[in-house]
Amino acid sequence: MDPQTEEKIAQFCAVTGASQRDAKRYLEKHNKRVDLAIDAFYNEPVHPRQTTGAPSTSKLNLLFDNYKDPDGDEITVDGTIKMCQDLKVDPEDVVLLSVAYELKSPRLGEWTRKGWVDGWKSIGCDGIPTMQTSLLRLRDRLGSDAAYFQQVYNYAFEFSRPPGQRSLVMDMAQGFWGLLIPHGLQGGALSHIATLPGRDNGEDVRMGAQEEGWNDELTQWWFEYLTEKGIKGVSKDVWQMFLEFVRTVDSKFEKYDLEGQCSSRIMPLAKQGPHHMVVALAAWPSTIDDFVEYARARFSSGQ
Repeated sequence: MDPQTEEKIAQFCAVTGASQRDAKRYLEKHNKRVDLAIDAFYNEPVHPRQTTGAPSTSKLNLLFDNYKDPDGDEITVDGTIKMCQDLKVDPEDVVLLSVAYELKSPRLGEWTRKGWVDGWKSIGCDGIPTMQTSLLRLRDRLGSDAAYFQQVYNYAFEFSRPPGQRSLVMDMAQGFWGLLIPHGLQGGALSHIATLPGRDNGEDVRMGAQEEGWNDELTQWWFEYLTEKGIKGVSKDVWQMFLEFVRTVDSKFEKYDLEGQCSSRIMPLAKQGPHHMVVALAAWPSTIDDFVEYARARFSSGQ
């Protein structure tokens, strides 16, 4: 057996408590996708390990007490690190932004008792094993669901902004972009969306191979542009519109209209699913306009 398969079997067993035999069976059935195999394991209707009833409030409170600050009733940075160790997740893993959204974390690395209990109950967890399973689901959803990605993306700005400040400091903004944008591109949540010429009725048009969109190299160009310009903070307007820009701009910025007063952009309607879009007209922030000029200059110079 190859080392990669052994690692997946060990991960499956650690999360589910299943035997290696069951682990092999579920992994083979689901193309060796650990997340899908674990999901199938817990959703099997007659599985003896299936949790019965609603998640326990008392169990969640006890778990919260295990992590909370001894001098208060909030989980702070030290408790968050301990939680990550128990969940076997890196504190800088993108999935923790989903957890922050679900548990309504008030600030980066902090959790309230109410948000903790209500959030995990809503997800369907009351212990470390089921929480570990849920992280796999949340990570997959964050990468593949456009509407959910946008909800988490917008929340990241709100909960990480310093108290009393209207903007997000640049280091923090780049850190979140560096986590979220590649994850959305890889999973499909940031699949390129564009309108065909003459189409303005808001229909969802996925150009696929016909038109390339944003990529990881452009993310790096964006970071280099921000650094060169010495921009210190990101406003809420720039943060939110940058996501729409990434979803809709073509990879060479050939269709971007710098002269126009307004730009036609497509946004997902969360209540109707990630593939339902509506066109909105609004001016792009000057920061994005300036970046397009910067990128076009780099294309022209062959950099």
